[in-house]
Amino acid sequence: MDSLTTFTPAQLMAAALVLIAIACVLIGAHMMTRLRAQSRTVAVVDRTLAARGPAQPDAKEPANPLSSLAQGTDALGKRLGSGSLAESLLPAEDNKLLELAGYPNIGIARARYVVLRFGLAILLPLTAVVVRVTWFGAASWFAIVTTLVLGFAIGYLLPKWLLTRRVKARKEQAGKELSLFIDLLRLLQGVGLSVDQSLQVIIKDFASVLPVLSHEFSAACAIYARGRTREQSFSRLIQDFGNDDIAAICRLIEQVDRHGGAVQEPLNRFSQRIRDKRRFELKERIGRLTVKMTGVMIVTLMPALLIVTGGMGFLAVIRGLSRMAGGN
Repeated sequence: MDSLTTFTPAQLMAAALVLIAIACVLIGAHMMTRLRAQSRTVAVVDRTLAARGPAQPDAKEPANPLSSLAQGTDALGKRLGSGSLAESLLPAEDNKLLELAGYPNIGIARARYVVLRFGLAILLPLTAVVVRVTWFGAASWFAIVTTLVLGFAIGYLLPKWLLTRRVKARKEQAGKELSLFIDLLRLLQGVGLSVDQSLQVIIKDFASVLPVLSHEFSAACAIYARGRTREQSFSRLIQDFGNDDIAAICRLIEQVDRHGGAVQEPLNRFSQRIRDKRRFELKERIGRLTVKMTGVMIVTLMPALLIVTGGMGFLAVIRGLSRMAGGN
């Protein structure tokens, strides 16, 4: 008991947090070991079934450690995403952001997002407290609790901030790609292709220049091929992207697909309207840059101009005042 009283409360708190971190690492290592054992068991069963069945091509090479770690992370994320913490780690709003983020495999993206949020929410506050106690010495209980709360809040919200930033960048990129998309659609319609054929050509052949819109229209075409209506397949583009021009072109494609008719002239007018809108936006941006540069010039060039133009006069006044002071 005497040896325990020699430690300060901050040191005891730091030791407890270190022990908790070690326990979390041990639990994670145990879970990874179990997942690796399960994957090995599945591989053995697959090899046994393949040996009993007909001749198969050569077995795949064993996965490298990085792929094994990725598989373990995905399995852990799926387990956390389906457990009691699923609603806290992956709310409906975050799930919608993941769908808008443009990941090729949404299931793997959800699993890794859950693991990242869970890991940061635990490790970041513990690391912050250990660093605070190690670098700044003993701290009060209030400071330690405040550090824990701030670390947990940042660790919990950081994945969502990054995801929101990615979704915002994709929406801006989709708006920039719209003009080229309309021109390509008008060109393909002019050579006699149907709406579906035009969309498929754009998705397959122009994915490198239209990465966002090609991905979104590919998902919309897949939904339409499964039996949904054109309006239902375009619901994400119309509602979630928040772009009136994208919503208008989706409704135009829907009307042409439903009622038929010539689409060349509407697409031409629509493309011209988007060009005019972008021209006005560029003029507005140039105007804002001009105002900002005027402020920079006033702050930086005005002192230099005053020195160059009025420097001699200031020197003459100073010399005259100094002579008057010397004469007195």
